[in-house]
Amino acid sequence: MINSMTGFASAAGTTPNGRWSWEIKTVNAKGLDVRLRVPPGFDAVEIEARRMIGARLARGTCHATLSIVREAPATQVRVNMTVLRALMRELDGITVPPTIRSASLDGILSLRGVIETLDALPDEGVLEALRSESLVGLDGALTALSTMRAGEGKALLPILQERLDAIARLTETADKAPQRQAAAVREKLAQSIAALTERFQLDPDRLHQEALILAAKADVREELDRLAAHTGAARELLAAAGAVGRRLDFLAQELAREANTFCAKANDAALTAIGLELRVEIEQFREQVQNIE
Repeated sequence: MINSMTGFASAAGTTPNGRWSWEIKTVNAKGLDVRLRVPPGFDAVEIEARRMIGARLARGTCHATLSIVREAPATQVRVNMTVLRALMRELDGITVPPTIRSASLDGILSLRGVIETLDALPDEGVLEALRSESLVGLDGALTALSTMRAGEGKALLPILQERLDAIARLTETADKAPQRQAAAVREKLAQSIAALTERFQLDPDRLHQEALILAAKADVREELDRLAAHTGAARELLAAAGAVGRRLDFLAQELAREANTFCAKANDAALTAIGLELRVEIEQFREQVQNIE
């Protein structure tokens, strides 16, 4: 079953260690391009996340963002006794006039350096638990993303099959067109030779060579065979499992090349019209193939 390259998934969790959340979005790309954002201190998660994403996805630009909210660590407050004792010694040596009120405890504690606040360092055990829990969450988000991409691929499958049916039908129509029958080709050549004979005095041998060249240029048998072969190969890829988008894109290019050659060689307006329809169907097929992983 084919998968699309377009998808979105998110996952979040709350633990005693904090809250984590993942958001993952994928869009079309020629290869796999992982663009990952993680908070500071989660570099190890980034390495493992890239490995996990690479194991699940084959193509597409993947934007993945990890958000972490940790419980604020308790702030530690302590009195710098060294500074306080030095300050008290200095105050004892000062004679305070009666008009000045004696120093109070709250005034002393408000002086710079007496009271210190220390932010608790993050606990490495807590961080490691958050890293592990976020990776488990990433696995769940990738599962949801893969499910969505598979669903998108399932929706694209009948559209691609419809385009291939149209290409096959037009190829068969061109193959059975009256303008390709031997009698019609002979008549066309006879008209061309008659026109040349009327205008120029041509050597019979040279005229024979020109007729052969005209016949070869008008023969689209090879292009029709290749169109049929490429259409069959595309059907097989659509029925296969795995990432087949690149090969489908290559086949779409080959189909377009054969259709262009068919149009260039067609020596009849009806065949040219079929060729133009082929080009339209092939282009629509190719546009949809761009979404396939």
